[in-house]
Amino acid sequence: MTTGKEPQRNLTPSPLDPDDWASFRSEAHRLLDACVDHLSEARDHPWRVLSEADRSAFKLGEATQGIGTAALVGELTHNVLPFSTGSTHPRFFGWVQGTGLANGLLAEMIAATMNSNCGGRDHGAAYVEREVIDWSRRCFGFPPESSGLLVTGTSQATVIALAAARLKALGSGSRYSGIQGATPLAAYAAKGVHNATSKALELLGIGSAALRTIGTDANGSLDLALLSQAVAADRAAGILPFCVVGTAGSVDQGLYDNIDGLADYCATEQIWLHVDGAFGAWACLAQAPWSDLARGIDRADSLAFDFHKWMYVQYDCGAVLIRDEKIHRQAFAARPAYLAVQEQGLGGGDPWYCDYGIDLSRGFRALKVWSALRAYGSDALGLAITRNCQLAALMEQCVESTAGLRLSAPVRLNVCCFSAAPEDWEGAKQDALNAKIIQQLQLNGDAVFSTTKLNDRIVIRAAIVNHRTCEADIDYAVSAVVRARDAEIAAS
Repeated sequence: MTTGKEPQRNLTPSPLDPDDWASFRSEAHRLLDACVDHLSEARDHPWRVLSEADRSAFKLGEATQGIGTAALVGELTHNVLPFSTGSTHPRFFGWVQGTGLANGLLAEMIAATMNSNCGGRDHGAAYVEREVIDWSRRCFGFPPESSGLLVTGTSQATVIALAAARLKALGSGSRYSGIQGATPLAAYAAKGVHNATSKALELLGIGSAALRTIGTDANGSLDLALLSQAVAADRAAGILPFCVVGTAGSVDQGLYDNIDGLADYCATEQIWLHVDGAFGAWACLAQAPWSDLARGIDRADSLAFDFHKWMYVQYDCGAVLIRDEKIHRQAFAARPAYLAVQEQGLGGGDPWYCDYGIDLSRGFRALKVWSALRAYGSDALGLAITRNCQLAALMEQCVESTAGLRLSAPVRLNVCCFSAAPEDWEGAKQDALNAKIIQQLQLNGDAVFSTTKLNDRIVIRAAIVNHRTCEADIDYAVSAVVRARDAEIAAS
C-alpha cells in the first residue's frame, strides 16, 4: 500500500459538508439531548393528533434553498420528533410494533456515520451481519450450513422464502422461463394467516388464488386432516403443492400452528414448510410455558421473523432463514461484470448478501441487533418477552374481574382480546361501541388499543410487546376502557 501525502491542490470543502464542524458538533449534541429526553420521558409522549399547523410544518414547497443545521435541528426537535406513532409509550398496545431500545439510538448513529452498503464487498458491516445471522441460526436451531438475510420485515422475508420454495418446486430454469406454462402451484395456510403470504404469492406471479386457507382445530392450529385432504385434491387435479405456511404467533390472538406436526407432514409429502414467526418465533427466548409454543420451528425449511417487533430494536429490521443455502442462492444470485468478485480488496468478501435477496443497496440493519445483543444479552431480552406474556395474563385477569368487560378469547401468549359492550346489545351496536372506545382512548392519549374481529364481532385487542409496560399500565388501561365505555353509553 502506498502512503503518499494527500494532494495539496483543489482541496475545496464540499458545500454539502458543514463549513464549521465545531458548530455542527454543538447542534448535533443539542439534537442528541432531545432524542435522549424523548426516550427517557417516554411516558410523556403518547401518540398525538396533528393539527393543520403541525402538518403544514412538513411542507417542502420547491425546497430550493436550505435553512442550515441550526434551523434544521429546531425543526426536527419541535416539528418532527413529537409526532411518532407513540409506540415508545408503555401503554401502546394497538398493534405488534416494537418499542425501540435506548442503545439502538447509538447504533443508528454509527450506521448513519458509516453509511455502509451491505449488499456485498469486504467491510466491517458485512461481518456484523454474518454474526447476527449466525446467532439467529443457533437461536432457532437451524443447521450451520443454512443461510439467512436481514430484510425490511417479515413481508419481504416471506417473498424471499416463497421464491426459494418456488424454485425448489419448478427448478432453477424457472428464473429464466418464468411460471407461464409451468405446472400450477398451490400453497396452504390456516385461515387468518397474515396477508403477507397472499402478497408474496401475488408478487411471485403465482397469484393469491393459489393459497388454500385451511380450517383450524380446537387449539386454533391448522387442521392436519383438512390439510391432507386439500393437498390430495390438488394433486388429483394436476396442481403441485409447493409450500405450507405455518404460523408462530397469529396476528389476531397470538396462536400457533402445530409446527412439529406440520414438519412431519411436509417431510412425508415433500412439501416446503415455511413458518411465519414475525413476532411469535421469539417466544423461544421466553420462559416456559410460552417457550413451548415455538417447538418445531427448527424443522422448517424457511423462517421469517422480525427483530423490530418482539426484540424491541428500531425499525426496520426483519430476517429470513433458509435451510438449503444452495436453493436460496440459486433463487437470487446474479453477478454482472461490474459486480465481479475480487480475490483481494474491497471487491472480495464472499458471500455477498445481494446474492440472497432482491436488494443490491442495503442499509446496515444488523448493527442495531448486534448492539442489542451486546448491550443486554439474549437472557435479558427473553425476560422482557416473558414479562410481556405475564402482563397479558394480568390483563386477562383484570378483564375477567371487571364488571361489564368480557374476554373474547383465552390469552395464549401476549395478546388479549375482549369486549366492553353490554352483552344484551345488538351485534352491530356492540361493534360500534368497541370501535368508538379505542378511538377515544387514542385521542385522549390514555392508551392505544386496536380492534379485530372474533366470531364476527369487533372486539378490543391489546398486543403487549412493549418492554416499558408495567402492572400499573395494565390497571390504568383497563380502567380507561371502563371510563370511556361509561361515557359513551351515557352520551348515547
